[in-house]
Amino acid sequence: MAQAEPHRIVIVGGGAGGLELATQLGDKYGKAGRATVTLVDKSRTHVWKPLLHSVAAGSLRRSQHELNYLAQAHWHHFRFRLGAMAGLDRAERKIALAALHDEEGREISPPSWLPYDTLVIAVGSVTNDFGTPGAAQFAVPLETPEQAGRFNRRLVNACLKAQTQAAPISPGQLHVAIIGAGATGTELAAELHHTARELIAYGLDRIDPERDLKIVLIEAADRILPALPERISAATRRLLEEIGVEVKTGARVAAVRADGVALAGGEFVPSDLVVWAAGVKAPAFLAEIDGLETNRINQLIVRPTLQATRDDHVFAIGDCASCARPGYPQPVPPRAQSAHQMAEFMLGQIENVLAGQPLKDFVYRDFGSLVSLGAYSTVGSLMGALVGRGLFVEGYFARLMYRSLYKMHEAALHGRWRTLIGLVAPSARPRPTVKLH
Repeated sequence: MAQAEPHRIVIVGGGAGGLELATQLGDKYGKAGRATVTLVDKSRTHVWKPLLHSVAAGSLRRSQHELNYLAQAHWHHFRFRLGAMAGLDRAERKIALAALHDEEGREISPPSWLPYDTLVIAVGSVTNDFGTPGAAQFAVPLETPEQAGRFNRRLVNACLKAQTQAAPISPGQLHVAIIGAGATGTELAAELHHTARELIAYGLDRIDPERDLKIVLIEAADRILPALPERISAATRRLLEEIGVEVKTGARVAAVRADGVALAGGEFVPSDLVVWAAGVKAPAFLAEIDGLETNRINQLIVRPTLQATRDDHVFAIGDCASCARPGYPQPVPPRAQSAHQMAEFMLGQIENVLAGQPLKDFVYRDFGSLVSLGAYSTVGSLMGALVGRGLFVEGYFARLMYRSLYKMHEAALHGRWRTLIGLVAPSARPRPTVKLH
């Protein structure tokens, strides 16, 4: 009697949710040969997205927190396929992968198809500039490590130019305008206030940080951190203003120019450095992909089981999924904790798929929100859904809780014991013995 072929699980997207799921499925099913697990991503390495503001500010070295997909796949019994999803054939159950080229335009792999029995789409989100004139040309988004590194290089180069130029430093030359005061924009503002001054202290004595350096945080809503409780918003604004960050709320951006930001009310904010952190959407290729239902920001609409509404074999998790939340007007929010919870839930769903058992419904639990203000403070609320109201936390305890979120992610990728060892011996983190990227 012929042995049944292993179930083919394909996960597209190696962000927090996709990589955690691939790792745990590989350990559980890939090693035993019960399923083949393949992770597809267009990047070679993973960096936890909530760290990108620190990479952009220059307070965190990307290489210290970068995980190579190929090595992770080897260690945890799944396959890694470098490439970008370009299409879907639901009838044949296969995804299209675009041709892959290197930096010099040479082809690494041709266009191809990858078959699946179960498909999990976890491609995250990209910046939504809402078609604002000049945003794509003059503002730097922070959705990838490459973009975060690009902004940091711009900042360093701007300071070096100011130090060596013959002319005086012009208004706006060392100003940073951050559009969008959600968690990313707010955390970046605080982090930049500290790291830019550290940079200037390295012999850039022509720059007066109090006179020449300015950080402006611009938000269209009537308060910063509009998705979080008002108490967190007020405390965060107070801390930002105390360290000298200018906060503009109720300020809609009309256009981004090479020399600054034009607001709808007629005000102009001079700035040679602009970051766009004002909104997200799912990647454009998901819109109406092979007949699957999507919303206006390209998210795949899923049932409570996290299955696509029109295909039982396609699941979506994380920022690219729109999952209704019973009793709430808005769907599950696009946060790191949502992706983490969905990845954990999908581990059980896949087990039910393999066993031919009925699938369960996903229930999102809001464990609160934390905002890191770098060297200055951390504020937030904890256990909101469990106690019925937010428990406000601030300072050192809040900072420890913020760090624990990243440690939970590391534990899902490396195991609890290795993560604990890494706290006291960072060099013990797993690394490939040869350079893979």
